[in-house]
Amino acid sequence: MRIIKRMDFFLLKTFLPLFIMTFGICLFIFLMQFLWKYIEDMVGKGIGIHVLAELFFYAATTFVPLVMPLAILFASLMTFGNLGEQFELLAMKASGISLMRIMRPPVIFLIFIAIATFFFQNNVIPVSQVKMYTLLYSVRAKSPELEIPESTFYTEIRGKNIYVKHKTKEFLKDVMIYDYSEGFNNARVIVADSGNLKTSTDKKFLIMTLFSGESFENVKGNKNRARDAKDPVPYRRETFDTMEMLIDFDGNFVMSDESIFQDKYIGKNLASLQHSIDSMTVRLDSINDGESRVLLAQSYKKTLNRPNFVPQHVEVGGGPSAEVPPEDLPQHIINFDSLFKAQEPTVKASLLGASKRSVENFQVNYFTKAAIYKYEDKQIRWHHTEMHKKFTLSFACLVFFFIGAPLGAIIRKGGLGTPAVISVLLFVFYYIIDSIGYKMARDAVWAPWQGMWLSSAVLLPMGVFLTYKAVNDSVILNAETYLDVFRRIIGKRELRKIEKKEVIMELPDYKEVAARLQALKTDCNDYFTTNRRWLSYFGFWREGGIDHDAAKIASELEEVVDILRNSDQILILNKTMDFPVINNYRLVDFTIDKRLGMTLAIIFPIGGLVYLIAIYRRKLLRADLRTTALVCDEIRKLF
Repeated sequence: MRIIKRMDFFLLKTFLPLFIMTFGICLFIFLMQFLWKYIEDMVGKGIGIHVLAELFFYAATTFVPLVMPLAILFASLMTFGNLGEQFELLAMKASGISLMRIMRPPVIFLIFIAIATFFFQNNVIPVSQVKMYTLLYSVRAKSPELEIPESTFYTEIRGKNIYVKHKTKEFLKDVMIYDYSEGFNNARVIVADSGNLKTSTDKKFLIMTLFSGESFENVKGNKNRARDAKDPVPYRRETFDTMEMLIDFDGNFVMSDESIFQDKYIGKNLASLQHSIDSMTVRLDSINDGESRVLLAQSYKKTLNRPNFVPQHVEVGGGPSAEVPPEDLPQHIINFDSLFKAQEPTVKASLLGASKRSVENFQVNYFTKAAIYKYEDKQIRWHHTEMHKKFTLSFACLVFFFIGAPLGAIIRKGGLGTPAVISVLLFVFYYIIDSIGYKMARDAVWAPWQGMWLSSAVLLPMGVFLTYKAVNDSVILNAETYLDVFRRIIGKRELRKIEKKEVIMELPDYKEVAARLQALKTDCNDYFTTNRRWLSYFGFWREGGIDHDAAKIASELEEVVDILRNSDQILILNKTMDFPVINNYRLVDFTIDKRLGMTLAIIFPIGGLVYLIAIYRRKLLRADLRTTALVCDEIRKLF
């Protein structure tokens, strides 16, 4: 028990520093990606360091739940890869400690991490996201830092284009200003020999002083007087020695109101999301109910039929009146086409115009209502996706550990190289799947829970599979293993290897061996006589995929080879190696029950594919049997 406790402490002591290191590295990478994405909105605006630091702090806080699964995957791969590379994992297994017991301390620690990630995402992330997007919106809205280039028109000032041919530290040379703040038809052009530019004390205006220049502008005529297109447009020209212009240019950083994003789904915790979903659902249901009532009231069926039956009273034989049911009243059939054709042309045009306007009004009305309904439904979906996201990222922390830890124990490679490559590839795969699911849920292609849990549903079986393989010490990253499986599928023959023994206890009886070789050759020839070239489809499935006659020949062949291994003659040993290894009598690589085989043959189309593979293997089997008969004759000649 004391050794177990020391092992738990050792594993946590090994895992925690790597987890902290990988968390910092991954967070830095995500921050650099954030900077690269929004760098154009930050550069050239004179934003203070404290504003940028605050923005990056809230961005880093927002990225914590997304970074956590990648850091856990990276750290678990490195931890168990180092243990496997240094044979510490092998020593623990040799002591009788299973891999699941070795993984228990990090698993318990990561369960607490997953729970903490959920509460962090539920309570901290909404606040940090609101502050981050508010800061980012404010940074985007800020005017750029005033920096007028040389020999290029500067267009960042609203309503004005400024051209400066040459600049010095104090003056602007050869200045040209196009002022179109009152419209392009009333543009004003100012040309000056030199000038200077400064900012007002409150940084809300620019004060431009121009020297030795001229001003040109159109003279605004009387709007009430009609003007012919050929009439010349009067303009005004002014010459000045000094001119001062006050230009509206707010260079201060103004923080926007956080209420812009607080009411959105990104600024709500789990309880607020559920409350908003319930409120929007009730509102949407009321809209649907109200619209259905309006549609029923405005339908042709409602207006053309009598809504209520009013009893008709008629006199019978001069006596008192009696109620007459509606089916006994005279029926009047109205032909609307005939009524329309009987009208005057002007009345027809008026009726058609009124009908068209009515239809257009209905169309505009219901298009507007459909847009409102679509917006409300979209908001509900986005709230649902945000609510599921708070659970999926926490669950992904555990899933990634059960992928990284077994994979590290299998590949047995530590350091930063191999684990970093594998972690990035797996995380990119996870991110692609998660993005697909999120877009499917957001666009109402799938239900929100289906889209948001898609990545977990894909990666969880991978984690279970890798954990199972690692616990059973299976080799899954060895290329030779997959090549062997492929060779078995296509029926690739193995090469027989026989070496001369240094000490031979009993030499083979060559007369007896010759008789057995003759019998083996006879069995091979009889096989071609009694067995057809093509298999019966249902007969193949009925026999369970095994050729029993070929299995008997393969057993006889191996007995002969075992006897010839004791030979002291090199030629006989070399020729014995020419015998093929007959393993194709099993036409499939799994055992098939008779009932299961017939079911596969009848129901599933995959049975036809397996049958084609069996036909190919049978072709190889017949070639092996011909080779066996030929080698039998060649060895008999050596006796």
